[in-house]
Amino acid sequence: MEEDLTSRLYSLAWRVTPRLPDPVAAAVFGSVAAGMRWSGLGGVRQLRVNLAQVLGQTADSPAVTATAARGVHSYLRYWREFFGLTGWSRDRIRDTVVFESLDRVAAARDAGRGVVLALPHSGNWDLAGAALVLSGHPFTTVAQRLRPEGLYQRFVSHRAALGIEVLPADETRRAVTALTRRLRAGEVVCLVADRDTSAAGIGVRFCGAPTTFPAGPAQLALRTGAALLPVSLWYDGPRLRVRIHPEIVPGRDGATRARVAAMTQELADVFTGAVRQHPHDWHVLQPVWPAAETRAGRPVP
Repeated sequence: MEEDLTSRLYSLAWRVTPRLPDPVAAAVFGSVAAGMRWSGLGGVRQLRVNLAQVLGQTADSPAVTATAARGVHSYLRYWREFFGLTGWSRDRIRDTVVFESLDRVAAARDAGRGVVLALPHSGNWDLAGAALVLSGHPFTTVAQRLRPEGLYQRFVSHRAALGIEVLPADETRRAVTALTRRLRAGEVVCLVADRDTSAAGIGVRFCGAPTTFPAGPAQLALRTGAALLPVSLWYDGPRLRVRIHPEIVPGRDGATRARVAAMTQELADVFTGAVRQHPHDWHVLQPVWPAAETRAGRPVP
């Protein structure tokens, strides 16, 4: 029953949002954000716990309260843009997204290397992906399989229409094989990498506290010789800014696991700086630091 309701709501949003004038769509999604803030539902409490760790304050502090309020509206802006993207022209996508140092991707590919772009759940990664495709860098990514299956396939089709190839995260062998093949062919892979949903993550310190990050970005780069480039995203008024950071270069010595761990920690360090600079645009409403939940949102010193 709940899955059917969720699927119908998503279908309604996909059908209606592209037809709404921008001010009307903004008002509708803004009202949803206000309702989430008022009710505390939809992961808002967890968002406050997460932001408490990012900001180094308690979950009920004024700074966390204000940032979470902005964060909910930023999160709903993501969904408004996501559902409306099918109605956006190519020029509008290009005009909305501003890349910084995109030449780093081109330089690696010109040298015959693949590129792993690793990014946090910030800003609008789907809009950034559509702009990346229009910039001449089509890419492959992975996504968790949603239920019901029809809803997952709708997400896959939506992203495919933007030029994004999506592989199911639960078919690990198939996904790894395909990503490896793409990278060895000098293509681009994009992976959201700030939340570990597996049992094989790499221990890191992120925003001052221990957690785990997925090992995939570093492992793929090390295995294929691809360039591992961290990415940060944030909203700047009506535009989305996307910064491509310098390559994380693997160490020459040590066991593979240790080299992957060192690269993943470097990635966590870049994400820490990016998320702390634009905390309200970081959209993670699930637990990130298990200890933070048990401490009721009091940050690690």
